[in-house]
Amino acid sequence: MTSNGRFYSCILFVLVLTVQLLPGSPGYCETAEEKGLLIATEADRRDDGFGDYTAEMTMTLKNKQGNESKRSIRTKTLEVPGDGDKSLSIFDTPKDVKGTAFLTFSHKIGDDEQWLYLPALKRVKRINSRNKSGSFMGSEFAYEDIASQEVEKYTYKYLGEDTYQGQSCFVMESYPVDKKYSGYTKRISWLDTTEYRLHKIEFYDRKKSLLKTLTVGEYQQYLGKYWRPGIMTMVNHQTGKSTVLNWTDYTFQTGLTDKDFNSTSLKRVR
Repeated sequence: MTSNGRFYSCILFVLVLTVQLLPGSPGYCETAEEKGLLIATEADRRDDGFGDYTAEMTMTLKNKQGNESKRSIRTKTLEVPGDGDKSLSIFDTPKDVKGTAFLTFSHKIGDDEQWLYLPALKRVKRINSRNKSGSFMGSEFAYEDIASQEVEKYTYKYLGEDTYQGQSCFVMESYPVDKKYSGYTKRISWLDTTEYRLHKIEFYDRKKSLLKTLTVGEYQQYLGKYWRPGIMTMVNHQTGKSTVLNWTDYTFQTGLTDKDFNSTSLKRVR
């Protein structure tokens, strides 16, 4: 073979090797971080385009002794193209929290914006992003759990596959980008391999100990595409407390707009 022939053979070999190493090409080996990100991105993509929805929710708080208290809540959610969702929760019962309203503007990049209207004080309280690990209305859900879980808020690592309640699931770790103010060092999530629905999350605190476990179930599909749960249960392993959210009456594409999510009008929300 001539020197030119050897040169072109080397170039061809390099080109073939480069193509094989491109994501999605045969022979390409994804890193655990790349695969984790791909799974999170696909789960997010499958829920894209829902527009808006309303739902009813019952929140049941249970203490270590097993005593329960219930709250009824109306929720509204608006999808914001290119950014996180906007959501509004309005408490209807019991009497001591009736009229309380909680508004969240989630963002893909940067801090989320959250406001809480307390009717007893007749004022709107801005939730400082430094306090996002605090308890939401005495529940086992933190303020950062209530915001929409945007892909960009975490980095990821794929751990493998596991069977959870009879379903094959992807298992992956996610780490908050905001390491300074998040209440978690990592989360371990189980998403089914068919519909990419979330079924379980383990939350680890700033000491890297297991803090809480969220389980999600009783999914139903809406508009032939969008899956929503009927129940979410958060158990705090360190306090023995738990919070159960029962969801009903999902209604999609109701015509909600930005005007329905206004922090200055929280006092007038009914």
